Amino acid sequence: MELPNLSYIEELSGGDKIFQDKLINIIKKEYPVEKAVYIENITMLNFQEAANNVHKLKHKISILGLKKSYEIANNFEKELKEYSLNGQDAFDIILQTITHFLKTI
Repeated sequence: MELPNLSYIEELSGGDKIFQDKLINIIKKEYPVEKAVYIENITMLNFQEAANNVHKLKHKISILGLKKSYEIANNFEKELKEYSLNGQDAFDIILQTITHFLKTI
C-alpha cells in the first residue's frame, strides 16, 4: 500500500517552511473533523452525505500524495451515490493510514 508523504506540500510551498507548516496544521485540524463526520454518516447509512464527506476527504488524500488512494476514494464516492458500500473497507484503511501518518508529523 502506498504511504502518505509531504512531497506535494513541499512542491506547492516552494520550500517555504512556514507555508508548509501552515498547510500541515490545517490538514491536522480539518482531517479529524471531516473523518468523524464521515464515520457518523456512514454509520447512519446516510449515503449521499457520506459521499459528500468522501469528496472532501479526497482533497486531503491528494495533498498527501496518495494517487492510488485518491482513485479508490473516487470510486467509493461513486458507489455511495448509488447507495452501495462497495469499497468502504479499502477507503477505511486509507483513513487509518492517514490518521497514523498525521500523528507522526
